[in-house]
Amino acid sequence: MNDTIVAISTALGVGAISIVRLSGKDAISIVNNCFKGKDLTKVESHTINYGFIKDNDEIIDEVLVSIMRAPKTYTTEDIVEINCHGGIIATNRILETMLNNGARLAEPGEFTKRAFLNGRIDLVESESVMDIIESKTNDARRLAISTLQGNITKLIQDYRKTLKDLLSQIEVNIDYPEYYDIEVVTKDNIKSSIEVLKKDLDKLIKESNNVMPIKQGIKTIILGKPNVGKSSILNKLLNEDKAIVTNIAGTTRDIVEGEINLDGIIINIIDTAGIRSTNDVVESIGVEKSLSLIKDADLVIVVLNNNEKLSKDDKEILEKTKNKERIIVINKVDLDSKINLPKDIENVVYTSTIKEEGIEELKEKIKELFNIEKIKSKDYTYLSNTRQISLAKKALKEIKQAETALNKNMPVDIIEIDLNECFNTLGEIIGETYSDEIIDNLFKNFCVGK
Repeated sequence: MNDTIVAISTALGVGAISIVRLSGKDAISIVNNCFKGKDLTKVESHTINYGFIKDNDEIIDEVLVSIMRAPKTYTTEDIVEINCHGGIIATNRILETMLNNGARLAEPGEFTKRAFLNGRIDLVESESVMDIIESKTNDARRLAISTLQGNITKLIQDYRKTLKDLLSQIEVNIDYPEYYDIEVVTKDNIKSSIEVLKKDLDKLIKESNNVMPIKQGIKTIILGKPNVGKSSILNKLLNEDKAIVTNIAGTTRDIVEGEINLDGIIINIIDTAGIRSTNDVVESIGVEKSLSLIKDADLVIVVLNNNEKLSKDDKEILEKTKNKERIIVINKVDLDSKINLPKDIENVVYTSTIKEEGIEELKEKIKELFNIEKIKSKDYTYLSNTRQISLAKKALKEIKQAETALNKNMPVDIIEIDLNECFNTLGEIIGETYSDEIIDNLFKNFCVGK
């Protein structure tokens, strides 16, 4: 953290401008050594300065240089942003010049990591920065912005304050054990506070799980035996000819992927190889891959042929997906019906890709199954990733353990252990407590220049 880092902060390629960013105590002096124009060490903070970047006597590019002095910057360190002409050669030459003059190439996410380590933003706000960059819908962006504004941080801090107050009361009880009434009051306060906190945490976890499709989308696979119309349904959902469609069984041998935006929720769709017994080595590998995708899918669309009775392969597919969220699509309803569908099958949609019937009904069924209308609310104060939710679940478990100890009339210093664990776990969510390994792992997935 004592050195000065540099990275290209814009997409590398042909464009109007590129930005090379530096952060650190020597950022201004390093750029000034390569700048033809004003003395950047003497200009005011948060100003833009016209000039040229040079390498010795060679002019590399005409630039605008933004000077931002600590501590009112993204990283709380001195930051310089060099706005040059877009293009691979000019941008890389400027980066190379900065490196030759003493800067170090930034690691992925190191600018945001410094912002976190220097206390400008907390851990959930750091994660939301990348969420904004990666958001594919307005609702995903709103969720990330809400987190960046500190809404979830304030909520977690409120929970921790409740626990801190309880722990303070317990300490008084331990310091003055001769006063029986203090212990009674302490246990009464603990009980009521635990009940409220347990309820709030449980609600937060459930609602956060419900809104995860806003950020991550819904992983959907289309399963069925060959020639039932899986690829045709994929093409109709995507409104493009993504998958090859023929009347030859086994045409699709590997997965074909696409995505649609369904009322602000991304549906990630995978068309799979037809499920059947086959001696074809390549097709057999495709079938195995198709079946392996069931486990991680959020939704399985099982496609059956309206013009045929259920085969052994159909029944195997229905059995393997019975415990998954699924929609049964009876395709080819333009043909005579011969299918013998079990009476207990739910969520059935009838389609004909030839006549273009039933695709809108399929989309509506997806919206219905995942409560898409309900999860799109004005309140975006939710945990936004698996790390945060898993820690919240751990905190809930610890608060329940404290409740169990209380109900068994255990001494308050025993109850204190679980409350302390919960306090620390909630701190991990926002980064009040953390390990270097966790921080390094979190930021390595960021863009290099962010």
